[in-house]
Amino acid sequence: MAGASDNGGRPPGGGPPGDLPDFPEEWGVIVIPDDLSELADEVEAVRAELHTGPPLTGWQRFVRRSAIRRLRRAGSLLVRTPALIVSMAVLVTVASLFASAWPGPPRQPATQRTSGMTETHSDTLPALDLINTDGGAVPIRGRLPAVLLLTEGCDCARLIADTVAAAPSEVTVLAISSIQASVSATTAAAPPPARTPASDGRSVTYLHDPTDTLRNHLHLSTPDGTAAVILVDKLGKIVRTHPRTASIETIRPDLLRL
Repeated sequence: MAGASDNGGRPPGGGPPGDLPDFPEEWGVIVIPDDLSELADEVEAVRAELHTGPPLTGWQRFVRRSAIRRLRRAGSLLVRTPALIVSMAVLVTVASLFASAWPGPPRQPATQRTSGMTETHSDTLPALDLINTDGGAVPIRGRLPAVLLLTEGCDCARLIADTVAAAPSEVTVLAISSIQASVSATTAAAPPPARTPASDGRSVTYLHDPTDTLRNHLHLSTPDGTAAVILVDKLGKIVRTHPRTASIETIRPDLLRL
């Protein structure tokens, strides 16, 4: 009859050897395969559940403390905020450079010279020397502020007289024509001097522009029986141009602003 050693050290009936307790009943039937590689999936599942891994070093245990984790999050936030600000500043700078370099729409002329319209100039009066009735040269920029009336082809005696009466005392009135005959005709009833006295002590200066340089420089249309009026401030800036004027009422508001 075989001894205990013939049964692998187990007592008869398959019970646990010696005093070892049996497996709990809730474990069910435990089968140990001959090839342990068949348990690889179960081993990986248990390791994942238990988060098994190599033992942590002292430094790893230190940095995993809750206080250290909070400090790390705060430091990360402090680093990201300046980086975000710098990035936004760079983007704004690049956008500004593109905007300044990008060609814009073509600029419109400072003055729209449309018939019958009152216009505002941003040009300056050219430095011209015109000729008075005595044949002397008169620098028109030396008479500022001034109202220039281009009277060629215009019966403008009434407009000239009304302009002299309405203009402020410091404003010079210049009547300019490109045709010498028209100047003579305008001043036929006036005394010979270049400055013709008016009834209130004010006067108008009659000038001759033989090459019509002023009209061409200001791109004014050809004479049509009305006067072109240019109002110039004391700095030489053309503040208003009336290409066709027959009445003082057209320019009266601008005269008061010179």
